[in-house]
Amino acid sequence: MSEKILRAVNKGLTGELTVPGDKSISHRSIILGALANGTTTIENFLDGEDCIRTIDAFRLMGVSIDQEGKKVTIKSQGKDGLKEPLQPINLGNSGTTARLLIGLLSGLNMHTTLFGDASLTNRPMDRITDPLKEMGASIDGRQNGKYLPIAIRGQRLNNVVFEPKVKSAQVKSGVLLAGLTANGQTTVIESTKTRDHTENMLKAFGGKINVNGNEIVVDPIDSLKPTSIQVPGDISSAAFFLVAASIVPGSKLTIKDVGLNPTRTGIIDSLKKMDASISVEKTKEIGGEIVGDVTVKYSNLKGATIEGDIIPSMIDEIPILALMATQAKGKTIIKDAEELRYKETDRIMTVVDTLKALGAHVEATQDGMIIEGPTPLKEAKVSSHGDHRIGMMIAVASLIATGHVTLKDSDAINISYPGFFDHLDQLTQ
Repeated sequence: MSEKILRAVNKGLTGELTVPGDKSISHRSIILGALANGTTTIENFLDGEDCIRTIDAFRLMGVSIDQEGKKVTIKSQGKDGLKEPLQPINLGNSGTTARLLIGLLSGLNMHTTLFGDASLTNRPMDRITDPLKEMGASIDGRQNGKYLPIAIRGQRLNNVVFEPKVKSAQVKSGVLLAGLTANGQTTVIESTKTRDHTENMLKAFGGKINVNGNEIVVDPIDSLKPTSIQVPGDISSAAFFLVAASIVPGSKLTIKDVGLNPTRTGIIDSLKKMDASISVEKTKEIGGEIVGDVTVKYSNLKGATIEGDIIPSMIDEIPILALMATQAKGKTIIKDAEELRYKETDRIMTVVDTLKALGAHVEATQDGMIIEGPTPLKEAKVSSHGDHRIGMMIAVASLIATGHVTLKDSDAINISYPGFFDHLDQLTQ
């Protein structure tokens, strides 16, 4: 198991940084590029472990995918050119690959088997398999398709009007992908709008999709049109450095060319609510995605209540927000985040236990946590538990800890941010 010894910095984080490409968009660009008839190119692709799993899956289905670092070229004959894989598809740790592929494969005329690592094998899939079964999908797996491994006998699906019980872009996207091969229009009606990269990208690839508020309607397709995709920087990855600059005295940092999709900027809104010194400059729009620069300076923070519709727009950033709350004056309450219990780990308990080990005053609730601050952080030996977001949270915490912090299973960070420690060194030296 990989292990890193991390130490506090004696000066602020300064300069400019470009973070890796957006993980959600990178996944979807591979999936839709494989469904397009022709050549699709992707620039600034996130070459983390999760996104490579999506590439490997479509290679097993006969799609030609050439990857050279951050540039990917897909040559496909469209959905009708996909071939039944000769072996089970290994999804590793990627929940996005799992839930989106389950949706897509349910409507394709082939048999597939999907499996993952120990963490993914314990994450619930019934949130996507249940609505797909309502569309007529033939899916089997442990506990009637609730957990991987899962076997899918693909077939033409019925269209459906689906109102998700879980606020999850993965579930929504899985149903929309299934709708591309259904026998009529498929409608998804969300109670709270979740990240809309699938909708934006379907439009870019020529799909027939209509978005009216929280209602999304997608038509079945014969094929999609190839295109060129420029992936913006990942706001979820940027969040760790935005928080680092907020809590390390003397910091002034600009994150360049980061995605500012309104369904993803809850972390920026939350930092502002906690009195962080943060400014945003929108610079361009690419493929329906807003891109810009975010500058943050060290400041005195205050506690706040983070709840409601903002939570789905920052669900992956809550661990690092919780760390920031340990340095804010007063009480921070995070609510409506029960979805965290179904991530790579039970992130509510993992965050709480980790921050307690580092000396923070934090308590878990059923749907979030309560944090009292500010508190100094201390030397500790803690683990990522195989969760990339927890690993990066610990690394940022070490910047202000008294004594060194030992991070066990540090390699988990490669799932979404292979160059994380290089960037951290770049900003702190």
